[in-house]
Amino acid sequence: MLPMYRLHRSPLFILIAILALSALACQAFSIDPPDAVQQPADQQELVDQAVATVIAQLPQATGMPPVTTSQVAPISTDIESALIDLYKRVNPAVVHIFVLDEQSFVAGTGSGFVYDNLGHIVTNNHVVSGASGLEVVFEDGVRMSAEVVGTDVDSDLAVIKIESLPEGVLPIPLGDSNNVAVGQFVVAIGNPFGEAGSLSLGIISGLGRSLSSDRIAEGGGRYSLPQVLQTDAAINPGNSGGPLLNLAGEVVGVNSAIRTATGTNSGVGFSIPVNAVRRVVPALIAEGVYHYPYIGIRMTSLDLASQQEMGLPQATGAYVTDITPNSPAQRAGIIASGFNDTVGLLPGGDLIIAVDGQPINSPDDLISFLVFNAEVDQTITLTVIRDGEQIDVPLTLSQRP
Repeated sequence: MLPMYRLHRSPLFILIAILALSALACQAFSIDPPDAVQQPADQQELVDQAVATVIAQLPQATGMPPVTTSQVAPISTDIESALIDLYKRVNPAVVHIFVLDEQSFVAGTGSGFVYDNLGHIVTNNHVVSGASGLEVVFEDGVRMSAEVVGTDVDSDLAVIKIESLPEGVLPIPLGDSNNVAVGQFVVAIGNPFGEAGSLSLGIISGLGRSLSSDRIAEGGGRYSLPQVLQTDAAINPGNSGGPLLNLAGEVVGVNSAIRTATGTNSGVGFSIPVNAVRRVVPALIAEGVYHYPYIGIRMTSLDLASQQEMGLPQATGAYVTDITPNSPAQRAGIIASGFNDTVGLLPGGDLIIAVDGQPINSPDDLISFLVFNAEVDQTITLTVIRDGEQIDVPLTLSQRP
């Protein structure tokens, strides 16, 4: 008989003995149903499987490294390799922007990226606003002075320019924000908290968000930029103006803001869609400003209760509540409902349900059409529901004041 400590330390012996006895017992007492097909058992295979299971559960010998999950299920290196390659290609064209005050002291920092071979760099308006001087630092430490070429407060975009690009630095290609999907991997590169050339990985968390302009509009209120991208890629102070990229290394957005109570990343960041860059930046380079088309209305969305109170056949659309005097909307005869501080929305306003045949399900849809599809002096057709009837109203857009 083996000593007890030997039995305790030899589970393999016990298991094999049990399996052998079980096999003999099965041979002696097993009874198969008459119609059953006999399948010869592979005893060695059973033993091998059992032994392998026991060995896997045994404590490892002292000094042996533990088995890791990557050994059990190796992690694919495809994304890792893609990110490394992306960073090597793109980071040389991402710059650290230092904003200088009148005494040439650093008043703030931000990020930007090379737009073309002429030395134009895209960043945020709020990064360069009020700057007395700008200094741009590239990945290799090369420093250059920059000047502001154009700014647009409503899209929070700006263009600055340096004399020439360092050798080997290439513009970052622009993607198409219309092709961005929720769940898609994206990368932010910038200079959070002054930590130059920082990369963070995340996904697109949401589409169709909006950002309010820092400018107060004529008559009160603020304009907003539609089709803004929401991402959980870490964006912090200093990331502003840096690119949001797809895994092909194309710019899909310009990082602009975070929603947070602490001033640091909380997983909700916002990026200006690259299709706004495509429209606004060429105008900033050519003229220093961008002119938005303008209707001159205030509008709101409706819930079901408001729809019933207004006697409207649908809740979707943009309900007109106010019209700016001498605006395109007033000249076209658009009707507003007015607003009562006590009662709230009033009946009688036009409900815009389409523009040039494209459905308008909310005010954001109309804003998106104006920002991304329309031009100043263009004549458009608004389809509205008025007094229970659907009518078409031609309207010629003017320049946003």
